[in-house]
Amino acid sequence: MLFNTGGTSQAMLAYPLRAVWRQNNGRYCDAEMQFLISVPKKRLHHAVDRVTMRRRIREAYRLNHKNYSLTDDARIDVAFIYIANSLLPYKTIEKAMKKILKNISENNITASTKNNEKDN
Repeated sequence: MLFNTGGTSQAMLAYPLRAVWRQNNGRYCDAEMQFLISVPKKRLHHAVDRVTMRRRIREAYRLNHKNYSLTDDARIDVAFIYIANSLLPYKTIEKAMKKILKNISENNITASTKNNEKDN
């Protein structure tokens, strides 16, 4: 559902990650964000390297997602896609993750204030 052409999804590039997200109001889940991580075989040929990058991305998300909050009723589906051609250190991944989460948070807050202005 994340990549359907019927909805409005947003994307951002923060090397070495690309993020695609959209708001999902039809889901019954307590989590603010649901995410997936994609590390293509085309980029990292060895399974060990792909698993390592998935773990680094997941850990960067786990440690930083609480710092960037969404509005109370927001539910976001996000995909993190690894675009580098080699293994990169955790600090690089964390910096990109913070940038993406900040952008998602700011876009969500801006969108909710616009919706509130329309309602009034």
